[in-house]
Amino acid sequence: MQIVINTFGSYVSKDGNCFLIKTPNNKQSISYKKVSQIMITTAATISTDAIKLAIDNNIDVLFLDKYGNPYSRIWHIKLGSTVMIRRNQLLYSFDERGLDLSKSWIVEKFIRQIEFLKKLYKYRNEKYEFILSAIKTIETAINKLNKIKGLIDENRNSVMGIEGSAGKVYFETLSRLLPEKYRFNGRSKMPAKDPFNAMLNYGYGILYSMVEKACIIAGLDPYIGFIHADNYNKKSLVFDLIEMFRTYNDKVVVYQFTQKKIKDAFFTKIKNGVLLNEAGKKFFIENFNFYFNKKIRYHNRNIKLKDTIQFQCHKIAQSLIKEEK
Repeated sequence: MQIVINTFGSYVSKDGNCFLIKTPNNKQSISYKKVSQIMITTAATISTDAIKLAIDNNIDVLFLDKYGNPYSRIWHIKLGSTVMIRRNQLLYSFDERGLDLSKSWIVEKFIRQIEFLKKLYKYRNEKYEFILSAIKTIETAINKLNKIKGLIDENRNSVMGIEGSAGKVYFETLSRLLPEKYRFNGRSKMPAKDPFNAMLNYGYGILYSMVEKACIIAGLDPYIGFIHADNYNKKSLVFDLIEMFRTYNDKVVVYQFTQKKIKDAFFTKIKNGVLLNEAGKKFFIENFNFYFNKKIRYHNRNIKLKDTIQFQCHKIAQSLIKEEK
């Protein structure tokens, strides 16, 4: 399970083999064996003993800002695995193998977007033709992407251009399916311009932290990416890999809006935008965790949806080791 600290003034400490969580109105003890992550989203305190208990049991402690973006994490100092993974990761970033690999991740995203749109089309009484049009646009983007060959540096702008154009149509389609009061005009970030993007961004922030953790455990270097250019302190590989899993978060958010579970009270208006407030975060995290803990059939095995992220990162790491051999 995931411990989420979102109450101002909370305190996390160690009590034997348990995490003791105190809030102004409550106290709870949870065994470390049940915990996979501690997420702190507000002003809170955690003791060094609690941190040691987490580190000793491979539980990371994650801190999120008000937009849902991870700004720090406490993690053990051991390397995830052999150095040859990171060495080959670096070699891939300079040749056509890196381009092919990163293209495959974007295609995976496109395929999941198409599957999602087909599902949205199937279960609507009114058969909206604009959904079918969006599906065709994304299918065309896949064909264009597959035709690109060569080195990453020579083709980065082309790849990102195709991805951006298809993404614009995808989100325009999602907007048209929402209740009229919540429809939005394109993607917006930090701050979001509307409730939908505020919730979507918060979910992407959590997803970003999950992908980074999966990279570390698999032995991949989060900073050596392919399509997303390497900048100082930018975890480029995480930005690359998250593309495969964005649709997971999209589904959580879209269904909350289309099933009319969203309340205006979940959001706070700020200068030039909208933020998800404490009530909204609590609502969203519960639904996010419920969806990500569902079991699905994946590569001939039944695993939780969230575990597909780790599975995929291990698969990438193994392919890099195989390349070395």
